[in-house]
Amino acid sequence: MIPAARQKAFTLYEGKQVPHRSCGICLAETFNLPTAPYQALRRGGITGEGECGAIKAGELILGQYLGDPDPTAPVTPKLREAIVYYREQWQKRLALGPGGQRRGDGTLDIICNHLTAPQGEFMGEKRHQFCTNLAATVAEIVAETLVKVEVKLEVTAVRREA
Repeated sequence: MIPAARQKAFTLYEGKQVPHRSCGICLAETFNLPTAPYQALRRGGITGEGECGAIKAGELILGQYLGDPDPTAPVTPKLREAIVYYREQWQKRLALGPGGQRRGDGTLDIICNHLTAPQGEFMGEKRHQFCTNLAATVAEIVAETLVKVEVKLEVTAVRREA
């Protein structure tokens, strides 16, 4: 499942075999979730001033799979374990480039505009490749996290569009 998730997200974001999906949408689609709310994650909350949509999508996906459906319930132990693991992994493994520097408080800067600015023009090929790889790696980490907390999930094939 882990390599399949990475490949599906890569294919959906890259946009060569099927039309391009934004970071949040490609991740939601990779994990068989409704895509509409994930539109708000496009380019860091639409404006580029928010946190990376791929990284935020990973958190939301884990919440959808592991969160308690009771809105008054506390965080489930599996969700807590998953979020801690996911955060550790993306901080170690994502290639954030020169824009993803540590702030004064030690946290990584994952503001979309800060990550993408060193990659050149937002609509340019270099930035597109950067974000394609980032989204694919997030999908890999989310899949790995779900396996770790024993969520059974099938990553379906990308549907070819006419």
